[in-house]
Amino acid sequence: MKGFTLLEVMIALAITAGVLLTVISSLNYHLSIVGQDTDETTAVLLGRAKLADPDFNQSTENKGTFAPDHPALKWEREIVPADIPGASLNRISLTVTWNDDKKKLSLVQYAPKNAQ
Repeated sequence: MKGFTLLEVMIALAITAGVLLTVISSLNYHLSIVGQDTDETTAVLLGRAKLADPDFNQSTENKGTFAPDHPALKWEREIVPADIPGASLNRISLTVTWNDDKKKLSLVQYAPKNAQ
């Protein structure tokens, strides 16, 4: 007789199912990593653009959002004198938060005190 036995078919299906489960799990994991990287890249680019904006340094606001394009991302600025001896600099720290404040990153820039 030619053909496969039921046992051989069941073993082949079990192996195929195991391989497919592994591939799908791996794909799902890597897609979540891509999503996280996209969010972080967006936060960094928006934060850098905010720090580079000349109007931002003159502004008195210390909190805000990146609305209307990115309303889920929030920013908070802190300006303190730099702890560099003999330098007349301020340390500008911009913290960008997203994902209901579960994720955050901070960008730091030094600027002359008269630039604010």
